[in-house]
Amino acid sequence: MAYQLYRNTTLGNSLQESLDELIQTQQITPQLALQVLLQFDKAINTALANRVRNRVNFRGSLNTYRFCDNVWTFVLNDVEFREVTELVKVDKVKIVACDGKKVQLLPTLTFDNKIHR
Repeated sequence: MAYQLYRNTTLGNSLQESLDELIQTQQITPQLALQVLLQFDKAINTALANRVRNRVNFRGSLNTYRFCDNVWTFVLNDVEFREVTELVKVDKVKIVACDGKKVQLLPTLTFDNKIHR
């Protein structure tokens, strides 16, 4: 099973909106929409694990951190992201890091047959 983190990306949100529309027009069932989202979760996690070759280094000041349910959350201040030729500076960044080997998915449909984001 795969993490659902990427459902809140532009691509994930667009997919969910399209699936919601198809459910509302009764072109697909909520169960099929859920299966599509589960496949999206698997595919995006696999693609990011196997196909991304770029490397970015970052440096910043640690503001807060937390470890709960095998998920690390870091909030950094005054962060610099460096790629080979590019430098980007931001005031604040939140990083969520999960162990991809220990994953459980929760149901994602609401009572009104809309997909929960």
